[in-house]
Amino acid sequence: MLSSLFQSTTIPVLQEVVSFAQARHTVLAGNIANLDVPGYQARDLSVEDFQARLKEALAARSGPAAGSPGEPGFADAPRPAAVAGVSQSVQRHDLGNVDLETQVSEMVKNQMQHNLAMTILTNQFKLLQTAISGNV
Repeated sequence: MLSSLFQSTTIPVLQEVVSFAQARHTVLAGNIANLDVPGYQARDLSVEDFQARLKEALAARSGPAAGSPGEPGFADAPRPAAVAGVSQSVQRHDLGNVDLETQVSEMVKNQMQHNLAMTILTNQFKLLQTAISGNV
């Protein structure tokens, strides 16, 4: 019963978005931490790949007898993709390519995505709490 209650909301999808944003934040913070390491190449998680996989998972979810992305056994659940190198145009004498401004900008965008998902998730839980308690 609870499974069907959560499936009718965006909670499982928002959970995946929050997990991705947290994983990406860790990768971006690692880039900033290694800014002065000679030869360090910036890494990132592909937002486009995650969005495409999430879209596929949502399409599969709307089909018959599909589970939610947060449930075990959901075969196409979007998980953070493998960390890949980032191609940037920064040329440094030590062959590194970490650009502080780019990394901070990406971290801010990522944090905004995380905060938006958390706000919507909080509102979803408040709606469920109101529905369960009957206080309209």
